[in-house]
Amino acid sequence: MHQCTASAQLGQRAPRLRAAVAELRKRYGYVSVLGTDSKGIVFGVTARERGVDDSQWSERGFVFRAQKAGRIVEYAMNDLPEDDLAAHVAARLDRLFASSGGVASYPSLPDEPARSAWFAKVAEDPFSAAPESILDRLDAVRKIAGDVSPEIVFTRGVAEYMQVAKLFISPERDLEQSYIWGQAYLVAVAKRGDLTKENYEAFSGLKGIEMLEEMTPRAGPFAIQTIEMLGAEKIVPGEYEVIASPEISGLIAHEAFGHGVETDMFVKGRALAKDYLGRPVASEIVDMFDGAEGVEHCGTYLFDDEGTFATRTQIIKDGILLAGISDLQSALALGTKPTGNGRRQAFDHKAYARMTNTYIRPGKDKVGDMIASVKHGYLLEKMNSGMEDPKNWGIQLVLSLAREIRDGRLTGKVVAPVLCSGYVPQVLSDISMVSGDFALSGSGYCGKGHKEYVKVSSGGPYIKTKMRLG
Repeated sequence: MHQCTASAQLGQRAPRLRAAVAELRKRYGYVSVLGTDSKGIVFGVTARERGVDDSQWSERGFVFRAQKAGRIVEYAMNDLPEDDLAAHVAARLDRLFASSGGVASYPSLPDEPARSAWFAKVAEDPFSAAPESILDRLDAVRKIAGDVSPEIVFTRGVAEYMQVAKLFISPERDLEQSYIWGQAYLVAVAKRGDLTKENYEAFSGLKGIEMLEEMTPRAGPFAIQTIEMLGAEKIVPGEYEVIASPEISGLIAHEAFGHGVETDMFVKGRALAKDYLGRPVASEIVDMFDGAEGVEHCGTYLFDDEGTFATRTQIIKDGILLAGISDLQSALALGTKPTGNGRRQAFDHKAYARMTNTYIRPGKDKVGDMIASVKHGYLLEKMNSGMEDPKNWGIQLVLSLAREIRDGRLTGKVVAPVLCSGYVPQVLSDISMVSGDFALSGSGYCGKGHKEYVKVSSGGPYIKTKMRLG
């Protein structure tokens, strides 16, 4: 078992940061600094080549935040200057305050006393292992998929790891965390005549090299699924009963009431959910959560990028919309308690209210009974992408695969691609069965609109509902 260690770079700079914060506190009502030193590595193999690259998400830098007369400004830098740090930062902050006359005013930023650290563990450290050993394991899995059929004409294996190290210092807070998340992909292309289909299988979690062990038993079924896609038919558009796999139920949760309850959208008047707090928005059997606390996956951390401890927020309880997820500034504007969802794409980006691990709570139904209850519908299996409209509550999902159910049985017929759409409260209110299964997926990233990407996870059980498919 490998325990993540504190960043040496941050540790060396911490005394100067603490001294600077103490000095700056004399000038401003609030001051803090977030330091990041995160490194990543990407392994990739195909039949013809293999390689190791740095992750695009690696970063190192600092961002100071200060509040004066209600206004909040930030100053980011890649490294600390050699001269007087407090004086250097104060000059930049004062310049920002002088030019921010029209910026919104907020109540005082909170700064409750806290000293805490979290150094997560993984079974096998990907950063100390020989790169060739990881590439060999990826190649072995890739070959399993490629050997299933001559119709599989291309395979690729990818594994990416990030060690995230952060330090947060304010007059009352001294927090540190270091953890590793991993994501891996199997990619395959199948060809039959002039027809080609591409497919992928994703793996993720707060895991090291041990994550690759999950790929081996799934490589063969994944290849078979890719071949099935060659025979996929086009779906007849219409409204159907559907059973969403955990991957798809997570996508529904993410798009339906994930972005829609990010409370900075409440402040900007861009989310209809604000007007429905305390009202039914889903079936009585639906409970939905978001939180970096409570489950361990790619969206887990000790504290967010504003120094707020992680929490678990129950968004929906028994079908009633209870609460949103907030960054500090939107919580202050709304007069609510911060939920620890203030997240930055990088140290030099603004903090926004963002999802972490978003999921629907498992129920008690069995998947076999759920399938048996469907007269004519589809089992939704393979996520491609999703989008939502928080202001009008529309949702749209793009799937690479769905399986037909007729008279309570899977027919063996596969349809692809599949576009799922609906009105969020209706889709959630139509949920009539929820399985006892539970799984989270954290491959890829989530953007705020078209930008500001952060790492998240989503998932849940199998759910039965109705959606329009096309």
